[in-house]
Amino acid sequence: MSIDPAPAATLSEAAREIVEVGRFLSVRNFVPATSGNFSRRLDARTAAVTRSGVDKGELVEADILVADIHAPPPKGSSAETPLHLQLYRDRPEAQAVLHTHSVVAALLSNLRLPEGELVLQDFELLKALGDTRTHEAAVSIPIFPNDQDIPRLADKVTAMLTRRTDLVAYLIAGHGLYTWGRSMAEARRHVVALEHLLTYELEKMKVRR
Repeated sequence: MSIDPAPAATLSEAAREIVEVGRFLSVRNFVPATSGNFSRRLDARTAAVTRSGVDKGELVEADILVADIHAPPPKGSSAETPLHLQLYRDRPEAQAVLHTHSVVAALLSNLRLPEGELVLQDFELLKALGDTRTHEAAVSIPIFPNDQDIPRLADKVTAMLTRRTDLVAYLIAGHGLYTWGRSMAEARRHVVALEHLLTYELEKMKVRR
């Protein structure tokens, strides 16, 4: 994905976007309990990230922390914050990262883990993902085994992103979805489109049993 750099966001602007997307995704049950974490790039060096242990449908501005993209995560942030910071380092065009924990993402990623990826093709909704312009495309979503060693997982993701410049998302088996965008609106669109496509794939597996 190539695009002109977006203007820097203030912390207040980023917090407002994060709070809004938290409510949007929470009512759709994509981030149950206190699961999930969100972030928004502020500038080339920093990003706004969600505090750990907070219901994402009840976020307030005080729950948004500032992280240095090239430094250890701030105290109180999610243990998975390094995955967000790594994405901002690896994808300079990324302006927002969303991590959700839906049932379908956790279940389907577990079922397809032996394949290492989920290939989506021939769906009109693929055009909602990044720069995909036709339903005839095949979009591969990598699936990584869950790992409590987040730096090790981040290294695996970086290796994949280096090889696959087309990626807009990945799955962690039994865990959830990571996706990003050139704006918060694009990242949110990716979540909605991918959740729909994952649901379709799961239903297709049931029909074929």
